[in-house]
Amino acid sequence: MPSSSDKSRWRGLTPGRIVFTLFVWGLGFTMLFPLLWMISTSLKAPGKEYIMPPSLIPDPVHWRNYLEVFRAMPFGRFLFNTCLVTVAVTFGQALTCSMAAFAFSRLKFPGRDKIFLLYLTTLMIPGVVTLIPLFVIMQYFGWIDTYQALIIPGLFSAYGTFLLRQFFLGIPLALEDSAHIDGCGPWGVYWNVILPLSKPALVTLIIFTFMGAWRDFLWPLVITNSLEMRTLTVGLSIFRGAYVSDWNLMMAGSCLVMAPLVFVFLFNQRFFVEGIQLTGIKG
Repeated sequence: MPSSSDKSRWRGLTPGRIVFTLFVWGLGFTMLFPLLWMISTSLKAPGKEYIMPPSLIPDPVHWRNYLEVFRAMPFGRFLFNTCLVTVAVTFGQALTCSMAAFAFSRLKFPGRDKIFLLYLTTLMIPGVVTLIPLFVIMQYFGWIDTYQALIIPGLFSAYGTFLLRQFFLGIPLALEDSAHIDGCGPWGVYWNVILPLSKPALVTLIIFTFMGAWRDFLWPLVITNSLEMRTLTVGLSIFRGAYVSDWNLMMAGSCLVMAPLVFVFLFNQRFFVEGIQLTGIKG
């Protein structure tokens, strides 16, 4: 006989909830299907992706596609470039955005709020609008096809400054006053009080910045010329020829590019959700 808890559980399943549950499951499958298809294609033998009717389960499983990616192009060099650019941009944004957010939220100077409002207006300018001026500046400095051009433009972010500023405003002023009594100056308050209490917001910014820098395509495509300076996202375009595309190798490379993003998000999901919940509701 079913228990009372089982009866109450089934009693709560109204037709509306059933329809909503089926809709959510269908939406989730729709979002996951391209990912599953990419993984399936990456494990198929060459030519198997064109067989009709298509099959989601590869037979046989062709693991050599992941090794062929390193042989077909300098994947190791692309990986090094991407890791270097991503780590530098992520560290730079975490540093510059946190310092700017501390200045806009804790320090008092003439025109602070007006400057911050002007700073926020840059969020309404599409990135493609500043692409050509930024390219001209890089050309003026002689930084075309260099690591400086790949890294320096991404070291600053108005969105990251706004994100951290909203979090810093929610930290009690009493903690800052206690730090001043102990002899801390502005730098001591920033380093010893604000940053340790802002881990959820900082991790959220780091995740956003890491994902954006890792998968950036347009700027590395425009600013680099040589094969040695390409990043992973640009390097994958090598498999797209004029008439024939190596979809198996492209999907294998795409899986390798996507793996660090999934790893970073899953292992920092707790901080990410906490940062989203606590940021933007203060101030």
